[in-house]
Order: sequence, then structure tokens, then C-alpha cells
Amino acid sequence: MLAGALLILVPLFIGFAFHLTNRRLLGWINQCVEGLVYLILGLLGISLGQLDGLADQLSRMTGQVFILVGALFVANMLGLWLWQRWQPMTLEDDDSAEGPMSYRRLFLGAAKPLGAVFVGMALGYLVLPVLTWVEDLASAALMLLLFLIGLQLRNAGLSLRRLLMNRQGLGVACSLIVSSLLAGLAIAPWFDLPLMDTLALASGFGWYSLSGIVIGDALGPAWGGVAFLNDVLREIIALALIPVIIKARPAMAIGYGGATAMDFTLPIIRRSGGLACVPVALASGFILSFISPVLMAFFLAG
Repeated sequence: MLAGALLILVPLFIGFAFHLTNRRLLGWINQCVEGLVYLILGLLGISLGQLDGLADQLSRMTGQVFILVGALFVANMLGLWLWQRWQPMTLEDDDSAEGPMSYRRLFLGAAKPLGAVFVGMALGYLVLPVLTWVEDLASAALMLLLFLIGLQLRNAGLSLRRLLMNRQGLGVACSLIVSSLLAGLAIAPWFDLPLMDTLALASGFGWYSLSGIVIGDALGPAWGGVAFLNDVLREIIALALIPVIIKARPAMAIGYGGATAMDFTLPIIRRSGGLACVPVALASGFILSFISPVLMAFFLAG
């Protein structure tokens, strides 16, 4: 089981080993990543749609998702607040911070993953016969996705040494990791899972396309749905939270975005907090993107 869980890390590190200079190829990789994400989420939806007793499963998932989201929110905010108190991150008046923006496109972007899962659920429940190869296809697509993401991380023009040496970014990432795992420990008695599996659920850090499939492969599609909804809701909450608190508590605003701080929530971090927030967001998002699959593989192998 350990070998199987760690197998998901291999494509990520293989991809990170390649340095590319062809901009057209990198653009094609970006498009493939987006397409694979929606394919994986659609396959997750199909698996959910073909569950026996779907209505009961969805009812049970709702309660589990709210417990997980609530516990992680409280623990993450407390952990990031403590980091902010210990190592204050302050923002000077920054002309690069911009005024209010339209959130319509951002929230639509966060809602698209949910749409892909719901379409898959409808197909699985209403149209398609039971497909035994869905999980194998999803696993293969995940391996390819991780390889391409490794390529993206290596060729994003970011210095690994500078990212890892960014004190605020490293502190924000560590605060989120520790507080998330403590939240997992706290809610374990309310989940019908071994402790290590509950900790794996708490280790997605907003990377919904990874957590949904990895957890689903190991624990079944219902738990994969819980992991997916937990991480996509983190992204949606972060979009609303960041502009409100980033001036007073920048570490908390950046940190709660989790792995998305280096991609999806980065534009709103940049716009609301200014250029000073960008290196911290990139560093924390990068670290969390690498550590999330490592932790999930470790806990699921336990």
C-alpha cells in the first residue's frame, strides 16, 4: 500500500526535473492541465453518480463537509493569526494595490469545478451504465496531471531557493499545515475513518483536483467528494475573505488560500494587497502544492 500511495509523487518530481524554454510548448501544457482538471472532476462526478443509495450518501457527505470546512477554517485562522502575531507582516501604503474589483469572473471560475462534478454526477446517475474503468482512467489522468504540474512549477520562472528562503511564505505554509493537521486530529472522532485517513482529508490545502481523486481512489468516491467539496469551498471562501482582511492581517489572508495562493487566488491577493504580497503568496502556495501530495500519500499509506 505504501508503494501505491507514493506512486502518485513520482510524476510530480519527474516533471519538476525538466527545464523547458519553448513558450508555445508551455502554453500547450497550461491548456492540457486545465482540460485534465475538468476531465478528472467529471470522472469523480460519474463515480459519485453511480454510488448505491446516492441520496443517503449525499446527505451524509453534507454533514461531513461542513464539519471539515468549519474545523479547518477555525484552526487555520487561529494558526495564521498566531504566526502573524509572532512574525508580523505589515503592508506599507502601496500604490500597486488597486481598488475594488468585480468578483463575478473569479466566483464563476471557482464554481466551474463544481459544475464539472455535477455534470458527471448527472451522467453517472441518469445516463451511463456502471463503468468499472472510471477509476483507472481517473488515476491515469491524475498521473499525467501531476507530471504536467511538475513541469509548470519548474518552468514558472521561480527560484526554488528564493521560494524556500522566503521567511514569511515558509511560516505561512507551516502554520497552515500544522493547524490543518491539528484540525484533523480534533474532528477524527466524528468521522467513520481511521485517524490517518482523516489527516489525509485535511491535507488537500485547496488543491481540489488532487485531493478528490487521491482520496476517492483510496477511500471510495463518497470520501473523494468530501475532499473535493472541502477544498473547492476553501477557494470560494478565500475569494470573499482576502479583500476584507489582507490590509490588517496579510498573512492570514494569503495563508487561508492554501495552494491556490500561487495561482487562482494570486490575482486578488495582488490587487487587494499590492506587490509586497506576491512573493509571500508564491512561496507559500508553492510549498503547499508540493507538500500536499506528499502528506496525502504518507497518511493514506499508514
